[in-house]
Amino acid sequence: MKRKVSALIVAAGRGTRAGAGLPKQYRPLGGEPVLRHTLRALLAHGAVRDIQVVIHPDDVPPYEAATEGLTRLRPPVFGGDTRSESVLNGLEALAAKAPDIVLIHDAARPFLPPEIIDSLLTALQGSPGAFPALPVVDALWQGANGKAEAPHPREGLYRAQTPQAFDFATILNAHHKATAPADDDVALAVQQGLDVAIVTGDERNYKLTTPADFARAERESMMDIRTGNGFDVHAFTEGEAVTLCGVRIPHSHGLLGHSDADVAMHTITDALFGALAEGDIGQWFPPSEPEWKGAASDIFLQKAVERVAARGFTITHIDCTIICEAPKIGPHAEAMRAEIARLTGLTPDRVSIKATTSEKLGFTGRKEGIAAMATATLVKL
Repeated sequence: MKRKVSALIVAAGRGTRAGAGLPKQYRPLGGEPVLRHTLRALLAHGAVRDIQVVIHPDDVPPYEAATEGLTRLRPPVFGGDTRSESVLNGLEALAAKAPDIVLIHDAARPFLPPEIIDSLLTALQGSPGAFPALPVVDALWQGANGKAEAPHPREGLYRAQTPQAFDFATILNAHHKATAPADDDVALAVQQGLDVAIVTGDERNYKLTTPADFARAERESMMDIRTGNGFDVHAFTEGEAVTLCGVRIPHSHGLLGHSDADVAMHTITDALFGALAEGDIGQWFPPSEPEWKGAASDIFLQKAVERVAARGFTITHIDCTIICEAPKIGPHAEAMRAEIARLTGLTPDRVSIKATTSEKLGFTGRKEGIAAMATATLVKL
């Protein structure tokens, strides 16, 4: 049975260390309040049923402005004098339609990757609580009056993040039994003897606290993400092999083209040029020019990769679909992924090569040729 998951956002703080004279959860980031970014990150995950936000009594107008048009939000409730009181108020508001799981998240962590939620939900299958964290890798020192006194071992130390995920009934009961405030919900749970699992956090999931954090967040919120599409077709001709994504595959026919007719690599190249809005492969390497006759298609792809770098972008993912009845692509897909990864500087897990048929319809169904389509994603920070 699918578990019901709710999120609880703690947004009642007065944190103004970030400057701008207003609580950081309402400070603009990329033209929108931080809280709105945080809510969207949670709402984007398919497992999150609804969200309960805990706010300060003075923040009703900025909260309403920050959440205008968003769905699956429960009416906000007011926080208490401590974080623990605010969380308890939110949990009790959720209790009327109690979820199975609650994700308790900081309002000032707007860049929550969905993979963290996936990991937390998996961890809760064997533990009543879980939270994301990153191991401490820097040297630690105790100091006083601006001077180092003694090193502190970092083994076994973690930097905690949110959301902190719990079985709902368990964490609600823990809050009811608590006799003193806790720094966070993991601390409260551990104080009461609950097992809390640690899952791998993410550097992107940082908390906005200082002006420097906001400066970093502004840069990241303004990142330029481009997507390009490519499509190409080549007819069969006499031959004994076809070349796809740089891999030679024995076949009853070859492919007809001015170059080596690598239809898959051509469409990936076009996707990259398209993401840059720099035309297509035919404009860069006109088939009317004799120098490209019989040329290896990796020349074309390498030019596209060069242009991506020259424009300050990074290729983050390539997805290519090859459409044909024959030859069989599956046995060669891993070699093709490896070759495209090598040429583009990606790791193979960022390259997808897959195949389908056209159910014997059209020219590919009649085995007259091969078509390919591709999507490329570029990012500029």
